[in-house]
Amino acid sequence: MLLHAEKEISEHMDRALALLFNARRILKDTPPRGEVPSDATLLRRALRVAWPSTLESFLVALVSVVDTIMVSSLGASAIAAIGLTNQPKFICLALFLSINVAVSAIVARRKGEGDREGANRVLRQAILLTVLFTAVVTAAALLLAEPALRLAGTNEDTHGLATGYFRIIVGCQIFNVLNMVINAAQRGVGSTRIAMRTNITSNLVNIVCNYLLIGGHFGFPALGVNGAAIATVIGTAVACCMALRSVMHPDSFLYLFHGSEKRGFDAGTLRSIANIGSSTLAEQLFLRFGFLMYTMVVARLGTNAFAAHQIGMNIITISFAFGDGLSVASVSLAGQSLGEQRPDLAKIYGGFCQRLGFLCSALLAVFYTTLGREIFRLFSDDAQILAYGSVIMRFIAVIVFLQVSQVIYSGCLRGGGDTKFVALVSLVSVACVRPLSGWLFVYPLDLGLVGAWMGLLLDQSIRLLLTRWRFRSDKWLAIKI
Repeated sequence: MLLHAEKEISEHMDRALALLFNARRILKDTPPRGEVPSDATLLRRALRVAWPSTLESFLVALVSVVDTIMVSSLGASAIAAIGLTNQPKFICLALFLSINVAVSAIVARRKGEGDREGANRVLRQAILLTVLFTAVVTAAALLLAEPALRLAGTNEDTHGLATGYFRIIVGCQIFNVLNMVINAAQRGVGSTRIAMRTNITSNLVNIVCNYLLIGGHFGFPALGVNGAAIATVIGTAVACCMALRSVMHPDSFLYLFHGSEKRGFDAGTLRSIANIGSSTLAEQLFLRFGFLMYTMVVARLGTNAFAAHQIGMNIITISFAFGDGLSVASVSLAGQSLGEQRPDLAKIYGGFCQRLGFLCSALLAVFYTTLGREIFRLFSDDAQILAYGSVIMRFIAVIVFLQVSQVIYSGCLRGGGDTKFVALVSLVSVACVRPLSGWLFVYPLDLGLVGAWMGLLLDQSIRLLLTRWRFRSDKWLAIKI
């Protein structure tokens, strides 16, 4: 009887998976452009590309959480100080993130076309641009660090800590941005395991150095918040070396010295990067503006409220990590399929990644709902912070479904080169809806930190509705890059 019940459950699960991962249901009115492999074959390929990038993103987010837990031993001010550097730090990375999106999309397309030389040309141009822009951005960031952090919402007990941390991270960001651009190219060709190994190693180094430098162990100095920054830099330096090594093998698709053409800037390749990168840069600027304004709204609620909020944002990065990892897979799979002139497969892979994201969201929602308060207790035993945490975790259990889905849809659109629409969504939802609704709920309606999370929930809902509509319209499948 038990064996019969197990067999019946297995059959039900197989039927559910067959309905969930069904290429015909995803295509609907989109005509196939050739033979469509079986659902099982398509799912296996999607999983082969997706699992390394998803695991990588998850572990990177988990390390960020561990980072915050280790810093939390220094008190709420330390947590808040590092949290307040996030948006200025990402503003400094905005240009490089936009280049990376363009690199992934174009390299994926060239891989699908079988154009190895074109893919390597894109990588070389992106590295040159990254080195050039790093010098300019780093100098400006170091010069403007203090006023930028004041604008972000630092006060007397967080400003000094935040400034020291920010200057160390940004002053040494060359390692981080070079690692990012090379890994973006590797993800474009589907080599997600390389990026996974690089970032896992980097983050393990970061944790070890955190232990040595934050509290001072085995004879190392106790550097507190600055020690956490130095540990991060050491980790990114290791990652940078590993990433550079990955493009030094002549037999790999991405080989930095492939081709005999002259080195230097290439106008045609730069135009391709600029066409996609300019829209993505606009998106990044809209995102950072919206996040910064939103952070300023929450920072005015006080150190404890902001510390609780920052803990919540660290936890939500775990769910974002699953969406981001699957988004990376969708950029690679969709881009390569479009390069092969198979928009039907691009849409199928996007749909499969979306359904994988839903399964991840369901598991995370159960985890957050049942263990929410205990998760918060890892960061702080403060009664007020724990009280905030109980409410925040209920929001996160709902937001995870919206967040993961919209991130994957956005990845599909970027893989197709539809970066202008993604930028428009960021302008409407993140730059306008999130900070304005957050301010409205927090202050005029006097809902405090609950109001801030209501604003975040509204932002995620709007982004999901817009990106889902665009994905289903099929317009992103016809863009040439």
